[in-house]
Amino acid sequence: MTRERPEPPPDLVGEWRTDCRHFDGYRPCRHRRSCVDCPHAEPVPAEVLLINLDAMGDVLRTTAVLPAIRRAWPGARLTWLTRPRAAPLLARNPLVDRVIPWGPDALAELAARRFDVLLNVDKSRVAGGLAMRLDAAERRGFGLTPGGVIVPLHPAARHLYRLGLDDAAKFRDNRRCEQDLVAEALGLEWRGEPYTLVLGEDERAPGPRRRVGFNTGSSPAWPRKRLPLSVLAEAIRRVVRLAGEPALLLGGPEDAGRNAALAAELGDLVEATPTDRGLRRGAAEVARCEVVVSGDSLGMHLAIALGRHVVAWFGPTCPQEIHLYGRGVKVLAPVDCAPCWRPDCDRRPWCGEAVDPELVVEGVRLCLEARRSGRPLDARLGGDWAPATEVPAGS
Repeated sequence: MTRERPEPPPDLVGEWRTDCRHFDGYRPCRHRRSCVDCPHAEPVPAEVLLINLDAMGDVLRTTAVLPAIRRAWPGARLTWLTRPRAAPLLARNPLVDRVIPWGPDALAELAARRFDVLLNVDKSRVAGGLAMRLDAAERRGFGLTPGGVIVPLHPAARHLYRLGLDDAAKFRDNRRCEQDLVAEALGLEWRGEPYTLVLGEDERAPGPRRRVGFNTGSSPAWPRKRLPLSVLAEAIRRVVRLAGEPALLLGGPEDAGRNAALAAELGDLVEATPTDRGLRRGAAEVARCEVVVSGDSLGMHLAIALGRHVVAWFGPTCPQEIHLYGRGVKVLAPVDCAPCWRPDCDRRPWCGEAVDPELVVEGVRLCLEARRSGRPLDARLGGDWAPATEVPAGS
């Protein structure tokens, strides 16, 4: 038998504005005054929960959809549920009211809350199960059947759902970036808004600005998003000659070995950055660069979010899903089997080995020139195995 949830007795909470976005019941709000007749009170008209647990790059890209959520539910309290490792990406984000790191503590809070709208952008069983179990008046995005099958929850989510099940549609037919597709799946409109990543002055990384940085790695789950060390080393040598100064080596803990190997081989041609000081320090190192060379990885998304020019190489993944906001070059591996979305490959040469370092150099040259001129840049170099034109948002 289902029991009603207990509610706090009204006579015990009446003097406090529990409906105000500034009040959390734990400590004084930032206005530090009585709730009675407070001129800063902002009653919350709707509670919105956004679930985005998956890859950190995807979490950062989803911040581009936040303005669309705000347009749809003005004044709503927006809570974002994500994995603990991705939570630092959302720190200081003015468009997010609360960030809940996924875990047992999160379940305790979420089980007691009610949401007017639940938005789940992840096509996963964990996120889909949460979407079905949590108390929400309306659900959009993706959920889970009692048999454990991922399904769309909203008519507008059918297109993105189909792209995950039809390789031809995803690899060849689709011409829209992921921000546009995710917004549509939530029944919203993306209008070309950028990512939101806020770094404070107190988070500035030490060291001089550099013209070019190389994000050398990728998630361990996707080793084929990394260029081979031999290709990276040759590209760095040529880029340093072009830029006239050392290049930064960027990356996280999983990239420490690769960066150490490159530093040992290239010596004073490179400046290694810390890989073990956390996600936001890594973002601050990316912010030191004018141009970032990267695979389709978190480093690429950090550079996009920070307004840097990007030279992104593509092998296993789909270039049309990535929007560079008129600040970059896509280098396509010249192979006939890409994209494939496979984490590993037994073909030789595999797509990363087939990338010509000179294409990376040309991409950097184009980016540096675009930064000097202030003109938008959206170029493609190399293979031609995906649609050449992105469809603008709203088309």
